[in-house]
Amino acid sequence: MPSVSAHVAATLSRSLDTVFGVMGNGNAYFLDALERDTAARFVAVRHEAAGVAAADAYFRASGRIAAATATYGAGFTNTLTALAEAVQARTPLVLLVGDEPTSGLRPWGVDQIALADGVGARTYTVGHRDAAATVAIAIEHAHTYRVPVVLAIPYDLATRDAGPVPATADPVPDPQLPPRTPFAEAVLDGIVEALAGARRPVLLGGRGAWLASAGVVLGDLAEATGALTASTALGRGLFPDARFDLGVAGGFGAPGAMALVREADVAVVFGAALNQFTMRFGELFAPGARVFQVDVAPTATHPNVGGYVRGDAAEVAGEILRRLRARGARPSDWRHSVDVAAARQQEPGAGTGPDGRLDPRSAALRLAELLPEDRVIVSDGGHFLGWSNMYWPVASPDRMIMVGTAYQSIGLGFPSVPGAAVARPESTIVLTTGDGGGLMALADLETAVRVAGGRGIAVVWNDAQYGAEVNNYGVKGLALDPMLIPEVDFAAVARGFGAEGVVVRTVADLDAVAEWTARSPEERPFLLLDLRVSGAVIAPFWQEIAHAG
Repeated sequence: MPSVSAHVAATLSRSLDTVFGVMGNGNAYFLDALERDTAARFVAVRHEAAGVAAADAYFRASGRIAAATATYGAGFTNTLTALAEAVQARTPLVLLVGDEPTSGLRPWGVDQIALADGVGARTYTVGHRDAAATVAIAIEHAHTYRVPVVLAIPYDLATRDAGPVPATADPVPDPQLPPRTPFAEAVLDGIVEALAGARRPVLLGGRGAWLASAGVVLGDLAEATGALTASTALGRGLFPDARFDLGVAGGFGAPGAMALVREADVAVVFGAALNQFTMRFGELFAPGARVFQVDVAPTATHPNVGGYVRGDAAEVAGEILRRLRARGARPSDWRHSVDVAAARQQEPGAGTGPDGRLDPRSAALRLAELLPEDRVIVSDGGHFLGWSNMYWPVASPDRMIMVGTAYQSIGLGFPSVPGAAVARPESTIVLTTGDGGGLMALADLETAVRVAGGRGIAVVWNDAQYGAEVNNYGVKGLALDPMLIPEVDFAAVARGFGAEGVVVRTVADLDAVAEWTARSPEERPFLLLDLRVSGAVIAPFWQEIAHAG
């Protein structure tokens, strides 16, 4: 008769097709049933945190839910940083783990339910009579509330006979927002009035607007109002008309573009959390600008917001557009009076930095010319974040994967590559990571090389230091030794894993990318670029952080 593990594997595979993780005692029988009895794909990673990060990246790149799996105890605790990131980023995924037997904790056990709850994830524990139903409920919870869930199999139930696998209803995600109140309706009228009379309107969109499929209607709203557009880092590519798009708002934005945003007299923000980085620590909009926000959060997320509507970004944008048309509002001509292309230009760099090492701005600009157009950018966290976000455009928000930034972690870059690669098998996956985060995740360079193969590129910004710490605390006079990293030959390490590794000391060395792209993905290996960059060139967004204290 099928076991509890078989029930879990069969029911899980009805709702998703990919599981990432590491095998151990607690999940061995589940993985055996998954491999033998379902069509779901198991992708092995080398660290348990990588399984969660890969599942997170898979969802962000595809919009489809995935699962991660780990054993109990140390396997589970290894997942916690990546699980906390998924909670903070509101990523629906399932983390399938072994757990203590029904008799209670063993000497080496920990309270996994409490640990998961501590980072904000709910745990569903299967029984031998309700395993299939519990799996279905857990998946529906993840979908509906856009959060990761933990699905636990007690160790003594893993092989217990559970009878035939029952049919279960397909999970139906049904996120609910409260109906708009009379107060919200009044705010909507205020937004319409402000946009109708605006001389310099700006629309700002984020990842939430993309998830609401609001791109087209926001493009129509921008055209109807004559607004310039901008996005958060996670919303890049949201607006359909690039001619009037200023790019990323905040510290990643070009100086000329941010100057234009600051000229806005009316700004309406859709599906963006308005954190301190997007808002340039309160300096994005000028005093006196009327700022409105539309999002699914319970309340406005920045004190500069003067009017808030809780709702679906596409629905609310469509209603604003309808009301504007009903009153015969005419668009501003501001967007046609400014040179948007010139405003978006970033500093090209000097080729080499003050210390004689490669200027990261020059390298980023050249890579923007060389990287395949059909690309998905996967980013680790760290000071180097600025270069890819400033210089490498993406076609849509699901092609900019930043696993780690919601929780302010590093070391989830290499693990994110396999998730994006499985989700987007037709695209080139481009990782941007630092030497600190790269070393932290080095085990899953092997996973990235194996899974992405000739469709994968890793760009390692190797400045032999923890750049964020040096540029924050080193400049304040704190001891530098804990912030420094002996220069590692990442190219040599990559070759050991079967990749092509190239040390890049000059912009000309980047021609290796052109040689690589000239070959077909089937004929070339994974490519790692070890950029020996200057630590003396500080990204503008980090200068803003340091200035804010």
